[in-house]
Amino acid sequence: MDLHTAEAADQLLDEGDIPPVHEVNAGGTSPFLLTSDHYGRVLPRALGDLGVTEAELTRHIAWDIGIAGVAERLARLLDAHLIAQRYSRLVIDCNRPPAAVSSIPVISEATAIPRNEGISDGEREARRREIFEPYHDRIDAAIDARLHDKWPTVLVSLHSFTPVYAGVARPWHIAALYNRDTVLPQLLLKHLRAEGDLVVGDNEPYAVSDLTDYTIPVHGEGRGLVNTGIEIRQDLIADHAGQQQWAERLARILAGVAVELKAELLV
Repeated sequence: MDLHTAEAADQLLDEGDIPPVHEVNAGGTSPFLLTSDHYGRVLPRALGDLGVTEAELTRHIAWDIGIAGVAERLARLLDAHLIAQRYSRLVIDCNRPPAAVSSIPVISEATAIPRNEGISDGEREARRREIFEPYHDRIDAAIDARLHDKWPTVLVSLHSFTPVYAGVARPWHIAALYNRDTVLPQLLLKHLRAEGDLVVGDNEPYAVSDLTDYTIPVHGEGRGLVNTGIEIRQDLIADHAGQQQWAERLARILAGVAVELKAELLV
C-alpha cells in the first residue's frame, strides 16, 4: 500500500465536515494575533459521538466554554486577527504536543472517551494531519506574513477554565499564563489588578510548559514573539452578555498594554 492509499484509508474528514480552521478579521491591523485552541466542540461525522453523552460534550472536557464569543468580539473590537480551531479537544487537543498522552485522551476529568481507546497509528495520524496540522500551519503562515511585512506581532492565546475543579472552587476571575517570556504577562497582570474588582491569577490555575502546552511554546516562544495566555473563568462568560462585557474589558486593557509594549518593544 503506498502512502497516498494509506492516507485515504485513514481519512477522517469528508465533504460533509467543516474545515478545522476558523478565522475572523484576517486583515486586522492590531499587533495582537489571537488564537483559540479550544474554540469549538464539533465532532467529525466518522467518529459519531465518541461514545460520550451529549451532556458530557457540552462540558469543559470538550471545549473552552464561552471563549468563542469572547474571542470573536475581541478580534473585532481590537481590529485583530483571530485564528481558531473548530473541533473538540476530545478528537485531538490542539494545545498539546501530539506525542503527549493528553493529545487524544481516553479519559478526561474522570470521563471515559470510548472511541479514543485503542485507536490505530493511522487514525491518530489522520487526526493530527487533518485537524491539528492545518490549524497550526495557518498560525505559522500568519506569523510568517506579518514578520515578512514587518508588522509588530504579539501572540495572545485565549482560553477559559472551570469555576470548580475536583470539588475545589477557583477564586480567580481571569489569569495571565506564561512560561519563559514574562514581559507581556507582567504588563497584563498590572493592568488587570488595576481594575480593582478582579481576583487575578498569576499562572493560576494553570501554568504554561513545553510538556503540557503547544501554542505558546511553539508559536510564541519558538518564533521569538512577545506572548501570553489568557484564561477567563467560564461562569463569567457563559452567556452573550458576559462574553460582550469581558471582550470590551479586555479590549480596553489590551489597548493600554499595547501602548506600554510599544514603548518597550514595538519600535
